[in-house]
Amino acid sequence: MTASTSTASTSTAAPVITGLGIVAPTGIGVEAHWASVLAGKSGIGRIERFDPTNYPVRYAGQVPGFDTEAGVPSRLISQTDHWTHLAFAAGEAALADSGADIEAIPEYEKAVVTSSSSGGTEFGQKEMTALYQHDPTWVGAYQSIAWFYAATTGQLSIRHKMRGPCGVLACEQAGGLDALGQARRLTRKGARFVVTGGTDASLCPYGLSAQLTTGKLSRVPDPERAYLPFDAEASGYLPGEGGAILVLESAEAAAERGTGYGRILGYAAGFDPAPESGRPRVLRRTAEAALRDAGLAPADIDVVFADAAGLAADDRDEAEAITQVFGPRAVPVTAPKTLTGRLYGGGAPLDVATALLSLRHGVVPHTAGVREPAPGLEIDLVTDRPRELPLRHALVLARGHGGFTSALVLGR
Repeated sequence: MTASTSTASTSTAAPVITGLGIVAPTGIGVEAHWASVLAGKSGIGRIERFDPTNYPVRYAGQVPGFDTEAGVPSRLISQTDHWTHLAFAAGEAALADSGADIEAIPEYEKAVVTSSSSGGTEFGQKEMTALYQHDPTWVGAYQSIAWFYAATTGQLSIRHKMRGPCGVLACEQAGGLDALGQARRLTRKGARFVVTGGTDASLCPYGLSAQLTTGKLSRVPDPERAYLPFDAEASGYLPGEGGAILVLESAEAAAERGTGYGRILGYAAGFDPAPESGRPRVLRRTAEAALRDAGLAPADIDVVFADAAGLAADDRDEAEAITQVFGPRAVPVTAPKTLTGRLYGGGAPLDVATALLSLRHGVVPHTAGVREPAPGLEIDLVTDRPRELPLRHALVLARGHGGFTSALVLGR
């Protein structure tokens, strides 16, 4: 899914994130999301897109008040999945927020790279139900593309006439950082303007059933106590929908307008070995590699946005990795995703957006819901209330089911 004839010059300067588009359980838009994060206002509730009564998991993070008809061109509503609908709306917001005149940018210098985990499961379930209940003539032609994990990238590229390199990273939760890492590579190779990030939406019977097979979803019936990363009562996580689309521009392009939320300074990815191998997990080395890529020392990082799996063993592994890199309780750690659930392909982009807002405002959000951190974890987990601090750099961590591991360093 790559096409480019650009002759633009390459750049080694750190690219700048100039636009944010947020469509999340914490709200639609930057201001609504940030207000919810600071207030610890949860977007988790009983699943409403279908009746979850017969399922062991009945709660999830859901985007409130999303108006499909207002956010999606009418002809595309029936051709695309809810996951892509969310990306359409977030993409429009990010483009507007960037302030760029995208019509003035050569089409081969504009690129799209998004993350995806589940693809269009709701659309696919509807079409497969029609097949099973009737016959193949009931299956629409758009089934062949709407479920596909690259559908969002393709639709954004077509809609906004972005003909530069386009792609998708399907690495579950870690894919959001991988998409941003690839977007940075593209700016170094001549792309001036990259739409990146991701959304996800798999709150349908088929999608939830697939998620249940991991054994990692919390079955606690109280939505306020179901997803508690690094807590003594950690029992797994809750799923969610939504995410964030971001605009990444070359340093030179952003400098022309003097705009931006922050810079991508470093990125690294790794892959965990098989559990039975006995070899150590790679999160520590991935974080250290991202710091080296950024040219920073651990002491330069002012806040860590944790992956926060919400499972005792995974939380312990992450806490130990953070402690090994920074030292015991040496850096504030936060996981605002307790307000949204894990958004898979959209989760890490939303963490990046939140981290950029933290850098801008000098505030570390708290990890809502956590009351008693698990014993033995030597991290400075921010709980109870946000913490005001001078912030220069943030590290965002993400892990995906199956072993994907990524880290991204942001600078103010």
